[in-house]
Amino acid sequence: MNKRLILIISGLLVVLLAFTIFALLNTKKGKLALSAKETMFSSASGLLTQAKELETKDNLLDARVIYQRLISEFSNSAEVMNWQKKIEDINIKLLFSPIVTPKSRLYTIKPGDTLNKIAKEFRTTADLIMKSNHLRSDRIVPGRKIKVWLAPFSILIDKSQNTLMLKSEEEIIKTYIISTGKDNSTPLGNLKITTKLLNPTWFKAGAVVPPGSPENILGTRWLGFDLPGYGIHGTTEPQTLGKQVTQGCIRMLNPDVEELYSIVPVGTEVTIVD
Repeated sequence: MNKRLILIISGLLVVLLAFTIFALLNTKKGKLALSAKETMFSSASGLLTQAKELETKDNLLDARVIYQRLISEFSNSAEVMNWQKKIEDINIKLLFSPIVTPKSRLYTIKPGDTLNKIAKEFRTTADLIMKSNHLRSDRIVPGRKIKVWLAPFSILIDKSQNTLMLKSEEEIIKTYIISTGKDNSTPLGNLKITTKLLNPTWFKAGAVVPPGSPENILGTRWLGFDLPGYGIHGTTEPQTLGKQVTQGCIRMLNPDVEELYSIVPVGTEVTIVD
């Protein structure tokens, strides 16, 4: 009888010991998981603080590197889209600042140079040169050094997403929300920008609609393709952006198309995909 009792007690002790060990292991595992989460949050938070501090000091190149690192190391974070937006904001600030980047250089103005001549030589735009160097007029002085952009731009339009991506080589500079053609009327394929117009007049069937008219759906800029009748333009109907509502052209917010117009030269390649 005593032996049986001893065996029962021993069995209970073994079960209790196993349960205690199991509970301790799970508690330790939970603490380790929590510690890992805390470390990840702390690391992302620290990098974000560092990036913001660099931005306030106008150290945009290093700030961009930190945001790129955040996306790479914390790709599952809910903040990835916000970090990508910060990178694109910085890209535009860098484009329109005198800061020299790996895709730009300093050029010494020569006697006889004009902004248009320099822009043509480097396949950029006079507008971009002016904005990059904070020039108030197109008058330039020989001997002065100015920043010029070197890498070619291209445009990728995604009809299914109603987005336009401005790219430099393979790097996405900025993504814009657009409207594309209803009933699949926006053409697919590889095109080029062949014309650029400020405050375009809209020639529609039976009427000529002047610039600035509320009925002029072209908005403030026109970038025409090498496919007659098609192009990128502004809009008087910003509420339609993100939808397939046009007759085949690409609509953008007026401030967005004005920004794009100042960046891309005639000859820029445009790819349109579904």
